[in-house]
Amino acid sequence: MTPENPIVTMAGMQDGRTKGYTLAGQAVEAPRLPAGLYLVATPIGNLRDITLRALETLAGADLIACEDTRVTRKLLDHYGIATPLTPYHDHNAAAARPKILARIAGGNAVALVSDAGTPLISDPGFKLVRAAYEAALAVVAVPGASAALTALSVAGLPTDRFFFEGFLPAKDGPRSSRIAELAAVPATLVLYESGSRIGRTLTALAEGLGPRQAAVCRELTKLHEEVRRGDLPTLAQAYESGGEIRGEFTIVIEPPAADAGKPQAEEVDAMLRRALQHGSVKDAVSDVAAATGRPRREIYQRALALNEGDGGAER
Repeated sequence: MTPENPIVTMAGMQDGRTKGYTLAGQAVEAPRLPAGLYLVATPIGNLRDITLRALETLAGADLIACEDTRVTRKLLDHYGIATPLTPYHDHNAAAARPKILARIAGGNAVALVSDAGTPLISDPGFKLVRAAYEAALAVVAVPGASAALTALSVAGLPTDRFFFEGFLPAKDGPRSSRIAELAAVPATLVLYESGSRIGRTLTALAEGLGPRQAAVCRELTKLHEEVRRGDLPTLAQAYESGGEIRGEFTIVIEPPAADAGKPQAEEVDAMLRRALQHGSVKDAVSDVAAATGRPRREIYQRALALNEGDGGAER
């Protein structure tokens, strides 16, 4: 068989001499891969959103390291790929990482995938890639789907500069502090969130960022895909009052207005009061100074004045 004609019989693929996948009912041979770590992007929902190179890599690899073997098995079964799977996630990474590196050092090709999308984007894998480089092993990217970029493309908001935040802290205090820091970022914001927290998170974003325009993208590329656009308070109200919360969410938020300038004194005071409810004067000053771009000394003086005026003491 020549590279120009990769189709082979299924019998030939199953006899152990050939590796491959099935596409549109045809069995396709996958070339053997050189030893290395292959970072393979997988679909974020629709199984057809996978590249031919990704199929070749998953089929040609000696081993696939994945977050959840059950999730990845569904993808492999859909394309007739029989490559063995091994779990690699936050809970077993320390023990699994040296074993994977040893396989690669021994001449194997190992593919790393997340449950959906591009590996290392809010998924485990950074330490494995770093360790592979430190061991002088080959690392190869096989690009493809990403929920962050997909949401950004359909949100209808500026795309020239964007800041990927991932998941905000789950607890109210740290979340409010982080939102205060993000308020001054001069770029479109992209965040991930779960359905169980989407309403509370949008409410916190509305309180911290004001009525910025945003898009809430749910179940992208899947059957029940939904994109809601509007200002943050309106979107927060929609999800707090009964919006569909099943599925995975990506939130895209417009950047601050170019002519907004630095917050006025009353705005700074309001931000400080919110921050002081959840932390010490020191933490509140750090968060608000970072969010407003104002000098720390100025913010500290305002925080002391507010604390004294409210009858409080420094915590």
